[in-house]
Amino acid sequence: MPPDKAGIMRPFVPLPVIPVNSPQTSSPLRPSACPGLLRVVQALDGGICRIKLAGGAIRADQAVAVADAAERYAGGVIEATNRANLQIRGIGQQSTALIERLLAVGLGPVNVAGDDVRNLMLSPSAGIDRHMLIDSRPLARDILDSLQTHARFHELSAKFAVQLDGGEALAMLEHPHDLWLSAADRNGEPVLAFGLAGCPTDAPLAAVLLRDGHALVMAVLELFLELARPDQTRMRHLLTEHSLDSLLQRLAGRVPLFAMEPWQRSTATARLHIGSHPQRQEGLVYVGAVPALGRLDPTMLKGAAHLAEAFGDASLRLTPWQSLLLPNIRHEDSPALRQQLQALGYLVDADQTLAHLVACTGSAGCGKGLADTKDDARQLAERLRDQSAQAQVHLSGCSRSCACAHTAPVTLLATRPGHYDLYFRDAAQPGFGALHARNLTIEAVAALLDARSRSPLDA
Repeated sequence: MPPDKAGIMRPFVPLPVIPVNSPQTSSPLRPSACPGLLRVVQALDGGICRIKLAGGAIRADQAVAVADAAERYAGGVIEATNRANLQIRGIGQQSTALIERLLAVGLGPVNVAGDDVRNLMLSPSAGIDRHMLIDSRPLARDILDSLQTHARFHELSAKFAVQLDGGEALAMLEHPHDLWLSAADRNGEPVLAFGLAGCPTDAPLAAVLLRDGHALVMAVLELFLELARPDQTRMRHLLTEHSLDSLLQRLAGRVPLFAMEPWQRSTATARLHIGSHPQRQEGLVYVGAVPALGRLDPTMLKGAAHLAEAFGDASLRLTPWQSLLLPNIRHEDSPALRQQLQALGYLVDADQTLAHLVACTGSAGCGKGLADTKDDARQLAERLRDQSAQAQVHLSGCSRSCACAHTAPVTLLATRPGHYDLYFRDAAQPGFGALHARNLTIEAVAALLDARSRSPLDA
């Protein structure tokens, strides 16, 4: 009986398995086509099972179980997602056995209805980041427990998401969330600034004392469910009919709020999710490794798990950059660990171009994909000459942008096999940004991006 994320010994309680294409025992108020652990969703390359991880953390033995399940019951394809989760692709007729294997190692929710709503993102370096203001993990555990055990919250959409940021230097600050909370300093006391339908880099609506953080989250979720119609699945939908001021006034009647102005969340440091970086704990580092284009095979995941046992504390952390961290590594062991991760096929150097390319499944696995984005991304990486100066490039097989939750600096939107429209991020324009060129080949994209990276106007 292994300990849970809080270190508490809890017995495993088997959950009913929802087979491929079978409805749940009760229809959710806001149904979703997104995969979950207990709901395998079909794609062109087979079923997809998404494993939601508490704060992105997974034990080494659990990671081995995921790798075994992917190898035995699916096509052996594992993906790191941009919400710091894992998913298995290519599942056939053995979905029940696969799910049971994952449940047996404690990767499931407290109950069936709680699976979809476990959408709370933390910094991958929560509790170990040198710049953190608070350790966000205790509050995160309370929030996750409430999301799973309060039946009322099971009415939330599977896409409704909360972000809790402890002030870390390694934090994803570009993904919009329905509710975000960010640690701040107020006269030497840590507080939580918060906002709705946005990012921690936005101006906050207000703030609460740290001890009121859980109460605030509960109040926001309850208020949303009270006001939103069943077809309104996200906070941004609610805000089309209710102003921020009116929601804030309602919240103030439930939780003590105070103004948090002027305040601006410090910008996170780029590329801290890859390579070796010092922790808050003396003499320890974490090592970040990127599976190219977010895709792993069982050997890679098992290998990382075994290295976490040999060099660290037998845990891994997934990141919203579709990578993983091995925490609590002795500084002197870092070079050997990086070498072994590289031998497994991981990217461990920020100057490697593939580490900054993002691509969806594309036409090889998705019926909506207009191009083989994974293969095209690898071709692009080989053709880009300036290996270190490239900004993040996102290749999307269609306009849904599944692989990237934020607008990347550069987006390639597939138009047909091997051809893409090119966009550059522009805060003044919605969607992917400013359209720069249409129907480019990968060779033309590489030449254009190389020329742009050398231009002093873009420095």
